[in-house]
Amino acid sequence: MKAEILCIGTELLLGDIVNTNAAFLAQKLAQMGIEVYHQTVVGDNPERLKTALGEAFSRCDLVLTTGGLGPTYDDLTKETVAQYFGREMVTTEEQLTILKNRFAALGHGMTENNLKQAAMPEGATVLPNPNGTAPGLIVEGDGKIAVLMPGPPKEMQPMMENSVIPYLMEKSGQILLSRTLHVFGVGESTVEYLLKDLMTGSCNPTLAPYAKTGEVTLRITAKAKDEAEANALIDPMEAKVRAILDPKAIYGVNVAGLQDALVKELTQRGLKIATAESCTGGYISKRITEVPGSSAVLDGGVVSYSNEIKEKLLGVSHGTLVQHGAVSRETALEMARGIRSLCGADIGVSTTGIAGPGGGTAEKPVGLVYLCVSSPWREEVFELHLARFSTTLREDIRYMASSHALYQALLTARMKP
Repeated sequence: MKAEILCIGTELLLGDIVNTNAAFLAQKLAQMGIEVYHQTVVGDNPERLKTALGEAFSRCDLVLTTGGLGPTYDDLTKETVAQYFGREMVTTEEQLTILKNRFAALGHGMTENNLKQAAMPEGATVLPNPNGTAPGLIVEGDGKIAVLMPGPPKEMQPMMENSVIPYLMEKSGQILLSRTLHVFGVGESTVEYLLKDLMTGSCNPTLAPYAKTGEVTLRITAKAKDEAEANALIDPMEAKVRAILDPKAIYGVNVAGLQDALVKELTQRGLKIATAESCTGGYISKRITEVPGSSAVLDGGVVSYSNEIKEKLLGVSHGTLVQHGAVSRETALEMARGIRSLCGADIGVSTTGIAGPGGGTAEKPVGLVYLCVSSPWREEVFELHLARFSTTLREDIRYMASSHALYQALLTARMKP
């Protein structure tokens, strides 16, 4: 099956709204093995919309649209699709009742122009929209399928996940199952180089990399008649990936991120962590506390920007700061030990460095960060150089430093005897 994405709205053409819908739909269609060769954006103009729809169907058999389903005069997607398929627009009592009940639940009065949202092309399959007043719909005819969804992502994305994907998978008589491996500390180009043969030599399951800031996700996707058969296809591929990559680099499977993997590991092992941060300014503790349940594993944290706070709260010796400086292995070590002692935690993690854009020297350039993890079973200091291409990306340096800290804390938790 070949598909095309048609996003409707003059605001998209003007740049008033970033077209995130196309990216989301393209990813979901790719996961289902549905090819997408074209994406189109067209304004709220019926003639141009009609032309775009005709051109799309000349190239494919499935068109997914977003936008143009609202109550205003320029919301004409349904009407244009109805014309293409030669259908009349009809309003049923069922759709009218659903619409009225929706407005009643929202506590808003329904103006007459909203009745337009209850009209559908004859024979259309209606897609519920619990997050808005405009339902989606599917129209089929002559081997062509049009899937119409609302423009707001908070309405479109759940509709795609809950209604459209199951519909399309049912059409194929198969299910689609994905497993995502999360990789840290190995660059995207290295991952691609090591796994290229697996990526290009397999059709079912497929192996696809997706780069994020500082990490790579590897998605293994299989088509099968049921979940058991899909897992049977995925398992050998995962084993091959693990045999090629450093086992420590794969820090999680189907997790939301480093902080989620860390909180899960600490919770399972009954461990507590505490943070001492200088250059990251609380970034590590912020990311940990984004995870529900983190209060059970995070004892506390100190943002120790000044040397005085490093000495008074964390117990860093004055001699260490004078002899080696605030940005040093020695200071990072004493910070991690100090926060672990102060909070009574199992693991102490610290960062001290130069986030820039100023403050760097030849000996200690911008991007230099010292990270330490301290625990009774593992204590190690790492020297990081994070300004790879620019010394002005302060936030990137801080974020990457926090990622390395979370990763090393995760490894430390896993090493507990």
